[in-house]
Amino acid sequence: MANYDTFIVMNINQDVTLPNTPLPIVIIGAGGIVKDAHLPAYQLTGFPVKGIYNRTQEKAEALKNEFPFVEKVYNSIPELIVDAKSCNAVYDIALPANHNCEILEQIPEGSAVLIQKPMGETLEEAKQILDICRRKKFVSGINFQLRYAPYIMAARDLIKKGVLGDVYDVEVMVCVFTPWHLWDFLFDLPRMEILYHSIHYLDMIRSFLGNPKKVYASSIKHPKMKALAQTRTTMILDYDDCLQARVITNHGHEFGLEKQQSYVKFEGTKGAIKIRIGLSMDYPKGVPDTFEYINLEDKAPKWKELPLKGSWFPEAFVGTMAGVQNSYLDPTIPLLHSTEDCYETMKLVEAAYQSSEKGGVAFSEIK
Repeated sequence: MANYDTFIVMNINQDVTLPNTPLPIVIIGAGGIVKDAHLPAYQLTGFPVKGIYNRTQEKAEALKNEFPFVEKVYNSIPELIVDAKSCNAVYDIALPANHNCEILEQIPEGSAVLIQKPMGETLEEAKQILDICRRKKFVSGINFQLRYAPYIMAARDLIKKGVLGDVYDVEVMVCVFTPWHLWDFLFDLPRMEILYHSIHYLDMIRSFLGNPKKVYASSIKHPKMKALAQTRTTMILDYDDCLQARVITNHGHEFGLEKQQSYVKFEGTKGAIKIRIGLSMDYPKGVPDTFEYINLEDKAPKWKELPLKGSWFPEAFVGTMAGVQNSYLDPTIPLLHSTEDCYETMKLVEAAYQSSEKGGVAFSEIK
């Protein structure tokens, strides 16, 4: 069995396919996600960044100073577009979701575009983004990067190889203390937790299981975080008689790291996987990720650990950009996180909010 275990560990894919000759990238936006994830990912992989634009130019200049491989800072979006056209660059839009339509309308037809999640702040905005991308014939994807985290890639490969048998249960549990003050714009939104956090889990679950038949959800405030629309969510996704997924999040666990939890667990008829998503714990510092799996067909089944080749930040951001570039360079390569597919994730988000707003039975009604 030792040789078999070694074979499994050495042959589980955690890597995305990179373009043979990466296209240059132009970035619109210079916020924290660009600093913490986009630019580190592109630097790690060797993706060339032609330049960056931000309405507050000082922020773009600061990022260029921190990441010298960024060639220039643009004074305007029209200047960026002229440069992008000259070198066939990919547009990386990293702005609050309500600015996406305005920017997309300015980008030339037929371009390659990666749009930061979420795909709009409402389903209506998501449909507008989809319509623009269709009309302008973009090769366009949404930056739902959790799909491409090394541990999710590994889980997908283990499941594909049959190690788990038939998957019947997926569970995401997040009980952490999240420093929401790092994102000021979230405090003005009528929808927050699902739209800006749990959306990652919904999209990841969809990438494994597809769309559910039914959605049950409740998303509410925290008594010490009342300025935010919601910070705690429970969602149940039913697929058939035996297949279910659950997402449970509590961002107000202020009682120390010891009892915090952040994991995704897959259970199947032959085995299981449990992944600790360390980034969410003690954010933004995080704790190490772990990947454990078990197969009931082993002679002496026990949990084993799989070494990981990176984490959510920044490695997963390589996958979303690589996917757009590969599909743009070779249209026969499917873009798994296309705007078409990610619109389905936005429909799932809408279903969860509608369930939270309209669902539930008052106990007083039971006689």
